[in-house]
Amino acid sequence: MRTSSFGRCSSSEFQLPESFATSSPATGGRAYGAMMPVFLNDLRSNHHKELVEITLELENDAVVLCNLTPAAAYSAPNASPSSSSGGGDGGGGVARSLSITSRIRRKFPWLRSLSSASVESVVAAEDPVTTARNARKMRAKLERTRSSAQRALKGLRFISKSGEASEELWGKVQERFSVLAKDGLLAREDFGECIGMEDSKEFAVCIYDALSRRKERRVSSINREELHDFWLQISDQSFDARLQIFFDMADINEDGRITREEVQELIMLSASANKLSKLKEQAEGYASLIMEELDPENLGYIELWQLEMLLLEKDRYMNYSRQLSSASVNWSQNMTETMPRNDIQRLRRTLQCLALEYWRRGWILFLWLVISASLFGWKFYQYRNRSTFQVMSYCIPIAKGAAETLKFNMALILLPVCRNTLTWLRSTGARKFVPFDDNINFHKMIAFAIAVAVAIHAGNHLACDFPLLVNSSPEKFSLISSDFNNKRPTYKSLLTGVEGVTGISMVILMVISFTLATHHFRRNALRLPSPFNRLTGFNAFWYSHHLFALVYVLLLVHGQFLYLTHSWYQKTTWFYISVPLLLYIAERTLRTRRSAHYMVKILKVSGLPGNVFSLIMSKPNGFKYKSGQYIFLQCPKISPFEWHPFSITSAPGDEYLSVHIRTVGDWTQELKLLLTKEDDNLPTVKRGATFGELIQLDQRGQPRLLVDGPYGAPAQDYQRFDVLLLIGLGIGATPFISILRDLLNNTKTMDEAGEPSNTETSQATRSDESSNSFTSSNLTPGGNKRARRTTNAYFYWVTREPGSFEWFKGVMDEVAEMDHKGQIELHNYLTSVYEEGDARSTLITMIQALNHAKHGVDILSGTRVRTHFARPNWKEVFNKIASKHPFSTGCSIAGCQYWQRS
Repeated sequence: MRTSSFGRCSSSEFQLPESFATSSPATGGRAYGAMMPVFLNDLRSNHHKELVEITLELENDAVVLCNLTPAAAYSAPNASPSSSSGGGDGGGGVARSLSITSRIRRKFPWLRSLSSASVESVVAAEDPVTTARNARKMRAKLERTRSSAQRALKGLRFISKSGEASEELWGKVQERFSVLAKDGLLAREDFGECIGMEDSKEFAVCIYDALSRRKERRVSSINREELHDFWLQISDQSFDARLQIFFDMADINEDGRITREEVQELIMLSASANKLSKLKEQAEGYASLIMEELDPENLGYIELWQLEMLLLEKDRYMNYSRQLSSASVNWSQNMTETMPRNDIQRLRRTLQCLALEYWRRGWILFLWLVISASLFGWKFYQYRNRSTFQVMSYCIPIAKGAAETLKFNMALILLPVCRNTLTWLRSTGARKFVPFDDNINFHKMIAFAIAVAVAIHAGNHLACDFPLLVNSSPEKFSLISSDFNNKRPTYKSLLTGVEGVTGISMVILMVISFTLATHHFRRNALRLPSPFNRLTGFNAFWYSHHLFALVYVLLLVHGQFLYLTHSWYQKTTWFYISVPLLLYIAERTLRTRRSAHYMVKILKVSGLPGNVFSLIMSKPNGFKYKSGQYIFLQCPKISPFEWHPFSITSAPGDEYLSVHIRTVGDWTQELKLLLTKEDDNLPTVKRGATFGELIQLDQRGQPRLLVDGPYGAPAQDYQRFDVLLLIGLGIGATPFISILRDLLNNTKTMDEAGEPSNTETSQATRSDESSNSFTSSNLTPGGNKRARRTTNAYFYWVTREPGSFEWFKGVMDEVAEMDHKGQIELHNYLTSVYEEGDARSTLITMIQALNHAKHGVDILSGTRVRTHFARPNWKEVFNKIASKHPFSTGCSIAGCQYWQRS
C-alpha cells in the first residue's frame, strides 16, 4: 500500500526501544529494512530544521522512500519546535502525522519493541554488504513501473492464456472436483488434474503446497471451499499476488529467502514439467547463474524483490544479445498504414490474396475440367445418334463418354511424375503459369477422376448395356448384328472375350493399386494381422504402383478389340497414351543410366538425436543442383529396386553432397544399421555437421550408394524473390539449410570481391518509393539485372524435440557469426515447452534471458539463436515481414505467398 504524504515528522513520533541494538537483519529471522533506523536517526537529529513532506511506500516488511519535497506549509512563522514534536498547535498536521505513525507501528511491530537509544549502535554495527543490498532494493523499487509490471504479469499465468478465472473455467474445475473428490475432499495428488494441469501434476502439487503453507498447516486434502480459495489466489490479476505464489513455491521453509538449493529445486521442477531432461541435468549450474546475478553480495539467498527484478527486466537481458533491425523501428506505423479500414477493403484485400495464391491452380483445373467434359459430351453425342442407342439406350453413350475421359486421364496422369521434365520446365517461363509445385496433388486428382470413370464405364457395361444387348429383340439386334458377326452374344461370352477379360483385369489391378496408395495403407495407419501387415507401408505402395505397367499394356489391347468400332483410326487409345507413355519410359531409362554413373563415396556419418543421422558423400562429377532440390538414394545391398527421396542440405558451392535422414521406416533403419556397424570401418560422430567441413575416410568396406537426381522442388526458385520466409517443421527444415548455406556463400563471395551486398543494393534501389517493385527487385542502380536478388531470409524452425536443434547446430552458429549485415534471421520454436507466459515456463524464460545476455548462448538449442516456446503467431509473422519490406516480392516456402504492397 502507499501512505499519504506526511505532514510533520519528528523524532518524538518514532520511539525505538533499547532492545533494538540486539536485533539486526541477520538475526531477527527476517530482515526488517536496515535503512529505516538510519532514516529515523537522521530525522531525530535534524528535527529543528526546515520540515519536508515525505511519501513512503509500505509493502510487506519494507518501507521505501518514494518522494521528498519541502513542506512550506509547516515552515510558517507560527510553527515552533514544540509544535513539530506534536505538543503545540499543530492541529490537523500533527493529528495526521500521528495517524500515519500509528499505521507504521501496526505494520512493523519491531517499531514498538525497539528503543531509540539503540539506533546509533545499529547504524554503527550495520553490515556494509547488507547496506549495499538494501540500496539496490530501493533503486529497484523506484525503477519499477506499472508498464513493466503489466508485461511481467503476462509471464505468470497459472491457468488460462488470459490468466483470468472465468465462470466457465471454474465450472469445469467443479465438475472435475465432483469426479476426483472422495468424501467431499480432493487429494493433494489430484489437485493438478482438477485445475487443468494434467500434464504437470508435480508442478501443481508444488503450487498446492505453497498455498497450504499460507494456512500455517500442511493438509493432504481440501474441500470445495478451500479449492475455491486456492483457485481465486492462482487466478488473481495482481502481479504481486502471482509473484508471491511463485516465490512461495521455492521458499519451502517460509523464511522469506530463497537459497541456491531451493532455486535448483524449482528449476528441476520446471524442467520436468516441460520434459527438458538436459536442462534438468544442468539445474545446478543455472541456479548458480541466478544467484550470481541476483546475489552479488554473496549472502547466500535472494528475496522477493530480487526475483521480481529478474522477471521485470527479462526483456532487457535479452536485448543485450539481440541484434536490432533498422527496418523494424517503424513496424507498427507501417502496419497501421497497410491495414484495411473497412469491411469492403478487407474483402477486396482477401479476394486479391486468394487470386494471387490460386489463379494458376484455378486455370489449370478449369482447363482440365473443360477438356474432360468436352470429350465426354463429344462421345456421348456420337453414340446418341448411332443405331446402338436404339438397342442399349443411354447406357452405351454414358459408358463410351466415360471411356473417352478415362483414356485422356490415363495419358495425363503420367506427366506429373515425369520428374526430369518437370525439373527442366521449372527453369523456363512456364513456371509463371503452371503450378509445378502441385504436381503430386494434381496426380492424385487425376487418379480420383480415373477411378470415377472406371466405375461409370465398367458399371454401365456390366449392369446396363450388356443385359440390354443380351435381352434385345431380334428386330433391335438386327440394327447392330454386323458388329457381332450376325450372332447374338451371351453375357458369358461378353465377359470371357478379349475386351471383357482385359477390362476386368484392369479393374482388379487398379483397385489394388489405388487401395494401397491411400493414406491409411501408405502411412502404416492401419494395424493388420500377419501376414496382411505386409500390405501396409511405403513398400506395398511402391510395388503395387508398378502394376500400372501391366495396366497400360492391357489398356492398349483393350482398345484394339472393340465390339462396336472396327476402323483403326477410330480406335484412339493409342493416340492418347503413346506420347506420355514414351516420355515416361524415356525418363525411367535416363534415371537408370544416370544413377549407375552417379555412384558416390561416403565421407562421413554423424549420429544425431531424434533418430536422425547425417550422411556426407562425395559429389559426383558433373553433378549440379540448386538449393532446395532433392535426390533419390538407393542402396543395392538393402534393395536393388527401392529409391527414397531426401532433401539436399549442402550448398551448391560445397565440395560434397549431404543429406539428413530420419529413421522412420524399414529402409532407413536398415541403412543406418548398415552404415554404423563396426565392420564397415566407418566412424560415427555424435555432433552436428559443420559448415564447410570435409573429412576423408577409409573407403574400404563401404556399402554401395547410388544417387538419382537432382529433382526440382518448390524451394529451388528462392532466388526469384527479394525476401524469403522459410518455415520448417521438424526434419522438414532440411531443404532450407541448403538455402541458408547458399546465401552465406554468396555473401562471403561478394564480400571477398568487394561488391555491394544484395541488402545494400536493395536499400539503394528502394530509396525512391515511386519506383515499381519489378524495377527495384530485379535491377541494380545501373540498370543491369542481378544474378542474385534475394536480400533477406527469415527462417522459422518449429520442432517438438529439444534434441532436434543438434541437427544443424553448427550451421546456425555460423549463420550468426558470418551474417554481419543481418541478412538472415533465425527463429527456433520448441512446441514441447509451455508457451511464454505460462508459470511452468517462467523460470526457464528467466534463465534463458540471463544466460543469453551473459554468454550469448541459448540454453535449449546450445546455439546463439534464441528458442521461443510453443508455436509462432503466423499472422503476426507475415504482417511483420510484409511491413518491414513493403516494396518487395516475397515467398513463404512451402507454398508461395506474395506480400507486395501496391
